[in-house]
Amino acid sequence: MTHDSRTDLLRGTLPHVAFDGWSDRALKSVAADVGISQEAARALFPDGGAEMIELHSHLLDNEMERRLVAEVTSGMRVRDRVGYAVKVRLALAAEDREAVRRAVTYLAMPSHSALSVRILYRTVDMIWRCAGDKATDWNFYSKRGLLSGVYASAVLFMLQDGSPDCADTAEFVDRRIADVMRLPKVVDRLRRPFGLLSRKVRPQAPRL
Repeated sequence: MTHDSRTDLLRGTLPHVAFDGWSDRALKSVAADVGISQEAARALFPDGGAEMIELHSHLLDNEMERRLVAEVTSGMRVRDRVGYAVKVRLALAAEDREAVRRAVTYLAMPSHSALSVRILYRTVDMIWRCAGDKATDWNFYSKRGLLSGVYASAVLFMLQDGSPDCADTAEFVDRRIADVMRLPKVVDRLRRPFGLLSRKVRPQAPRL
């Protein structure tokens, strides 16, 4: 049971996933395709669909990282590097659109919420790392939390995008990242009047 065996079997499963979802039926079909027993296929993925979905996402994450490392993006602003990384990851997902669509449906079930969070976190964490993020304070978590919302909404948009090369999705990502970049400024404007108020109004001791 090598990593390559799991990867090869997973890739062979993708055409079946479009029809059967991330299911034992899809796993049985690919086992028949490659000439191994259903038991052997199941041994490679004992947790079934959950394990296959997670590996598929990891493979796309790793391919995104490989492509970004091979390209020169050091001259770009961090926000542009993040946006570009998101677009690369979405383009990879679009190549397996039906499999991703089935995964989204599977992960939307309440019983799969922990898996969904784990997969999403790994993706956005890798995007930030590929963008050169070195934060270690609370910004580490806030950045990933904000990007999680951007990426999750962009995936849903991409699944419905019929534009050439998902051009509309790329524009959607740019708009969402621009919205996120404005958020700290909005919060700061909201904080100012309350900050002044807190300095003017001093708490009084309760009267008994």
